[in-house]
Amino acid sequence: MKKLCAILFFLFVALAVLTACASTGGGNGAEVDPNDTAAYNRRDNAYSDKGDLDKAIADYGQAIRLDPNDAAAYNNRGIAYGEKGDYDRAIADFNQAIRLAPNYTAAYSNRGLAYNYKGDYDRAIADFNQVIRLNPNDADAYYNRGLAYSNKGDLDKAIADFNQSIRLNPNDAYVYYNRGLSYSMKKDYDRAIADYSQAIKLNPNFEWAYVNRGNAYKNKGDLDKAITDYNQGIRLDPNDVIAYNNRGEAYSMKKDYDRAIADYGQVIRLAPNYADGYLNRGYAYYHKRDYDRAIADYSQMIQLAPNNADGYDIRGIVFAAKGDYDRAIADFNQALRLDPNHAPAKQHLEKARKERGR
Repeated sequence: MKKLCAILFFLFVALAVLTACASTGGGNGAEVDPNDTAAYNRRDNAYSDKGDLDKAIADYGQAIRLDPNDAAAYNNRGIAYGEKGDYDRAIADFNQAIRLAPNYTAAYSNRGLAYNYKGDYDRAIADFNQVIRLNPNDADAYYNRGLAYSNKGDLDKAIADFNQSIRLNPNDAYVYYNRGLSYSMKKDYDRAIADYSQAIKLNPNFEWAYVNRGNAYKNKGDLDKAITDYNQGIRLDPNDVIAYNNRGEAYSMKKDYDRAIADYGQVIRLAPNYADGYLNRGYAYYHKRDYDRAIADYSQMIQLAPNNADGYDIRGIVFAAKGDYDRAIADFNQALRLDPNHAPAKQHLEKARKERGR
């Protein structure tokens, strides 16, 4: 999951710059004065708004050729590159924007987001630090730095930043949601549930808040509340693979294997290459003693993830349950070839050999 981490790329930090550039109109097909830098910037923003990023990038490039000292043009072209997923070019443009305007907070914020997307969390944090130095009341900078800390696994610092962001802007559902994720990762499910609930109060259609609150309830063992939240998540997004998968897990925990199998079947229909869907459905079939269907699902899982030792180990368990110890032993051996330290496979292999020898 995205963690709904940096919601539509550069959403927060781009708005001020883009609003300033786009304020005088200019349609996407308008002719522009070839020497009018502002006109190119206006048309660029119209292209960006329509999702035509290549045209936007071309126009920002023309604006830069006309005025190589236009920091906003570099920043805006960087945003367009970022939206295309070309983070290296985005960072290069943000670097140039910062060289031209060393106190340009939007460029630092955007570069920090690009570093975050690249997994370079230390550089991301450094950029958000700079934004906070320039503007200590920037709620989004604390939020974005909190995301970077969370991605680094430094959950206490992430929560501290989310706290500060909430103090500065108590009405942002995404900050409560991400703080809830941090509490969930710390296994503090009560605080997580409180934050997801606040996110839902602020945004009643926040699907992922329902799904993750369901996860927290499931981890607490409150399966009925978990299922209720997954139901709501699925109503909001009927194609959410994770919501079906996790509701299936909740049904399995309740030993309602038929409903679990139905949910895992939906997972597989929506995502035929999602190995865990087959793994989980196989588990439900196994507990229904439908060993042939369980083996078929585990075999499909192995086909999708041939280097996963767990798949062989679990399929071996089902073969052993059927009394087919030769195939069970072959699977346990394969699990150990893939992972020589796989303790369950060692135990299962020893047990299968004893059972076969009787």
